[in-house]
Order: sequence, then structure tokens, then C-alpha cells
Amino acid sequence: MDAALCEVTFIHEDRVQAAQQTLVDPPAAARLAAAFDALADPTRVRLISALIDQELCVCDLAALLNLTQSATSHQLRILRNLNLVRTRKEGRIVFYALDDQHIRDLFQRGLEHIRHNSQG
Repeated sequence: MDAALCEVTFIHEDRVQAAQQTLVDPPAAARLAAAFDALADPTRVRLISALIDQELCVCDLAALLNLTQSATSHQLRILRNLNLVRTRKEGRIVFYALDDQHIRDLFQRGLEHIRHNSQG
């Protein structure tokens, strides 16, 4: 018997109704999945980590991650399109920063989770 399957078919209506109250609607689920998908790439995770406490330009980030400016810019564009990072232009230099505190919190919670699981 597959442990993931119930041995009998019985719908717990009260639980289903309670879960319905917190169920994410399809458009929000798609946006959240896209954000998590963006964080599924190690380079983008490292970019997010570099931007945790400060804004940096593409040149800074490329040097830090030992990438070309083109590759760095490509990854940042993905993060920007998903509203995970924002830009600020100062003269001819474009600085990147995390879009808001929620991104920082999400990243730090994920990092805590993997560090917790690697200790046990």
C-alpha cells in the first residue's frame, strides 16, 4: 500500500472548508512560483545575498561573483522582472537593491531553513 494514499475515501468537509480560507488563488500561486523559481538558480541566490544590506552596481556584482557584466545583467533582469530587485540610477551608474523587506525576510528564512536542516 502506498503510504501517501488513504485506505478509504472520506472527505473531511470541515478541514477542506478551513483550508479553502487560506488557499492561494491561481494568479497569486503563479507569481509566487515564479519568484521561487527565480531563487532556484544559485547565481541569483548569490546576487540576492550580496544585496541583503547594501545596493551595488552591475560592475560591483560582477566582480564579487566573478561573472561577466553581461551575465550579471542578465540575471539581474530576471530578478527585476519579478520585482525581487529594484534599480536606482546615479549618473551613468545603475545601482541594484532588494525590492523590499519581504525579499530580505524570504531569503533569510530560507537560509535559516537549510542551515537548520543541515545541522540535524
